[in-house]
Amino acid sequence: MNLRVTKTIKRIVLFSCAFLTIVIASQVPAYTHLADSLVSKQLTTQSAVVAVESVGMTVSDMDKAVDFYSQVLSFKKVSDVEVLGSEYEQLQGLFGVRLRVVRMQLGGESIELTEYLTPKGKPIPLDSRSHDRWFQHIAIAVSDIDQAYEHLRSFKVQHVSTAPQRIPNSNKIAAGIRAFYFRDPDGHNLEIIYFPAGKGDPKWHKPTNQLFLGIDHTAIVVSNTAASLKFYRDLLGLKLAGESMNYGIEQEHLNNVQGARLRISGLRSPAGPGIEFLEYLTPQDGRPLPTDARPNDLLHWQTTLVVKDTEAVAQQLRINKSAFVSPGVVTIPGQTLGFKKGFLVRDPDGHTMRIIQNPQSLVPK
Repeated sequence: MNLRVTKTIKRIVLFSCAFLTIVIASQVPAYTHLADSLVSKQLTTQSAVVAVESVGMTVSDMDKAVDFYSQVLSFKKVSDVEVLGSEYEQLQGLFGVRLRVVRMQLGGESIELTEYLTPKGKPIPLDSRSHDRWFQHIAIAVSDIDQAYEHLRSFKVQHVSTAPQRIPNSNKIAAGIRAFYFRDPDGHNLEIIYFPAGKGDPKWHKPTNQLFLGIDHTAIVVSNTAASLKFYRDLLGLKLAGESMNYGIEQEHLNNVQGARLRISGLRSPAGPGIEFLEYLTPQDGRPLPTDARPNDLLHWQTTLVVKDTEAVAQQLRINKSAFVSPGVVTIPGQTLGFKKGFLVRDPDGHTMRIIQNPQSLVPK
């Protein structure tokens, strides 16, 4: 009788252990998912962009570029440095670099021009089009677009648009905005943009004697808005500020792309110019960034984003399999470029973002 009781008790204990094992195992994915969510939330908080600090491009002749941006567009030079060394090689992902870097300001926004003294890169392809996926531009707000256009013509700038275009009233979000595309001496795309009353940032409507006011946004061509939103909004914390669908003869002549139909999405951080996605629904023959593109090529742009913790951002981007230009976070000696830590990484279409540790002067109070 006692033997039977003992065997029964053993069976009950074994059954209970097996049941508990099944229950615990069934909960592991839920606990794992919860833990992953908490880690992701923490990383997103640490890596949220606090400012779009500047927009930069590679130029072939610094003196010529500085003359163009100062004389034609009223930018003011604020710094001019030459740098070389292993840290800059790691940052740019290139060996043997010697860089001349000039920072210029218009209103409250800045551009950063970089000339590679060594090694020299390739020019922008002569057949570049506004819907190729390496396309990027800065949009410079103006107080009077007709006057600004005539000013540009006096300097014989290269047209992209046939003439300044007005977004029609059928596009309620952008109705009345006027814009014109052109190029700098190296072939970088630029835009002047005029906002009518009630459109755009209120600062563009303040009384002024200035013709060129500042940088409203930088625009990039993307192949898939959802994928780009995952990178910029979900991983880096930028906020989606507005969307529109642009098409029609005016849009075609603005971009100089026949049949252009674009999904446009505007993103903002707490400070600095916006980042605008241009997804061409038609035509869809825009070419991807060349696989051999390097930062010393003239088609290279880099948008500088300020974050509180570059290590946290790098970790999150690696988890999401982003393509790095730098091998990792690089410490810059003496903050020669205006920041202590940073790295270059590409978005889903190959546009380069420079992520930097927050210089206190750039962090909104």
